[in-house]
Amino acid sequence: MDLFEQVADTGHESLLFCNKPEVGLKAIIAIHSTTLGPALGGCRMWPYASLDDAVTDVLRLSRGMTYKAAAAGLDLGGGKAVILGDPKSEKSEELFRAFGRFVDLLGGRYITAEDVGTSVPDMHHIQAETRWVTGVPEDVGGSGDPSPVTAFGTLQGLKAAVHKIYGSASLKGRSVSVQGLGNVGYHLAGYLAKEGAKVFGCDIDADRRQRAADEHGVELVPVESIFDISCDVFAPCALGASLNDETIPRLRCRAVAGAANNQLAEEERDGQALAARGILYAPDYVINAGGLINVYNELSEHGYHRQRALRMAEAIYANVSRVFQIAERDGLLPAAAAARLAEERIARVQASGSRHWGRSVSHLFR
Repeated sequence: MDLFEQVADTGHESLLFCNKPEVGLKAIIAIHSTTLGPALGGCRMWPYASLDDAVTDVLRLSRGMTYKAAAAGLDLGGGKAVILGDPKSEKSEELFRAFGRFVDLLGGRYITAEDVGTSVPDMHHIQAETRWVTGVPEDVGGSGDPSPVTAFGTLQGLKAAVHKIYGSASLKGRSVSVQGLGNVGYHLAGYLAKEGAKVFGCDIDADRRQRAADEHGVELVPVESIFDISCDVFAPCALGASLNDETIPRLRCRAVAGAANNQLAEEERDGQALAARGILYAPDYVINAGGLINVYNELSEHGYHRQRALRMAEAIYANVSRVFQIAERDGLLPAAAAARLAEERIARVQASGSRHWGRSVSHLFR
């Protein structure tokens, strides 16, 4: 499949290759859809093995952002960017400023943010060249670290799953295994503990493990044993593809509801495997939308306010519940139901003949 066929096959609007050899910049910006609003999505920096791998990744990730924004009810489309390089050794102010100039060329059709391999300071460098960037430091009007809002939204979706199973959203006396106690997993563990849940957790980093144990009372288990813990909910908050042919048969839970991206190694097959075992799955891009909701709030004409972002993230409870309703109504797996939720919203906006993005972001283009 040639590049144009690959872009067309995935439904993308555009793909921009960014090259500035003087500063070592090789980047790709993918815009999947701007039907609902400007395409907001993070900028990932990663040492891809090949250009083909980078293209495949940016196309997959940008499409996912379209669905995440649509399912969350936001006036945003889907986009993503990747910078080819090692974030540990190849970052520089000049590189990110050059990338910012490419973002600026798109005139707001794409708005960038931090992602794997990039950080709040990197976004600040990009901001020197364009206003189409979110996730900038708090002292310049940004939202800073998005992980508390991501974790709070994940908590809402987890409670929706618990309600679906037990008829009550209360977590008091429930047990949750959190795989990964990094930024999001750590905050999720804290929220769970405050709700009265018993929290098990693991992480490859000793300091993270100890912090979660000391501050939130997490009962630590070995990384390799986390799938074997008997619990009500398994919450993946680490790397993707953790649910696969090997790990799903080991699960001893009633639901999977966590913040990690791309939790299912094979969406349909692994989704069916969970369903066959009677395990309810809360689709990742619906339950983990708190991070996107957080940076979306930076676009408000009134400026960013954390409490407003948290209030909006509360809607993830209703969104996850709606996914379960659609799955039951149409006889679908939850992942397919989440896609239908997003596609139905996009179709409604397209059918309305609207030529303008929602009021919540239209002020950006005055």
